Amino acid sequence: MLAGIARTDSIRLDRHIMEISFPQGIRSKLEQLRLEHRDLDIAISRLAEDIHTNELQLKRLKKRKLQIKDYIAKLESLLIPDLDA
Repeated sequence: MLAGIARTDSIRLDRHIMEISFPQGIRSKLEQLRLEHRDLDIAISRLAEDIHTNELQLKRLKKRKLQIKDYIAKLESLLIPDLDA
């Protein structure tokens, strides 16, 4: 799971949003992202407790976790129906 962390950036995340068109696909992707976010949270917590942790690795994990959080927010906003004013 942690191997692909450094190569994913927000441009790729935005492209994936455009590829997901149906609500069921969005919900499925949300579930995957929430699981990855939770796994990263656990990994970050464990690494933060270790005094021999590579700080660069920890920063990268935190950055990836934040990217996932932003991506989750974008996908969730797609599920909200547009209201006519």
